[in-house]
Amino acid sequence: MTIEQLKATIRDVPDFPSKGIMFRDLTTLIKNGEALHLMSDLVSDLYVGKGITKVVGIESRGFIGGSIMSYILGCGFVPARKPGKLPAVTIKKAYAKEYGVDTIELHSDAITENDVVLLHDDLLATGGTMNACYELVKSMNPKKIYINFIVELTDLHGRDNLPKDVEITSLLKY
Repeated sequence: MTIEQLKATIRDVPDFPSKGIMFRDLTTLIKNGEALHLMSDLVSDLYVGKGITKVVGIESRGFIGGSIMSYILGCGFVPARKPGKLPAVTIKKAYAKEYGVDTIELHSDAITENDVVLLHDDLLATGGTMNACYELVKSMNPKKIYINFIVELTDLHGRDNLPKDVEITSLLKY
């Protein structure tokens, strides 16, 4: 399977979740074993040898790729969750969305100063959620932070809303 064939496994859903939006549905990629395997290898290969100690996956689709990368890279996985979903002491960050405000939380002991952290989500649109997650992780003073997406919607310029001093990678761009 080539990268173009991998990209072709992603289903386009017009007018979802609202009229005028072209939703890139990655469930069709992850249900295809060959595509999931290739995507997992390609994304993880970007971080081999970089000393990653924790992958932070953003709720909920970021849990899928993030868990796979944690396994391949031999490091820990940390879930970034919506409010009220984590059972212990948390830190949180509110951020603006298209239609209001949302919040992301991490356990307060999830990241240490010795960690090299890879933040992962399935898709970069406007960058608000990832930037909030980045700010949370940065407040925990890890050694280094990387950011990764499976898909990037370049026409939304989400990268402009992310820190300029962090390496950001996307496997597939639209």
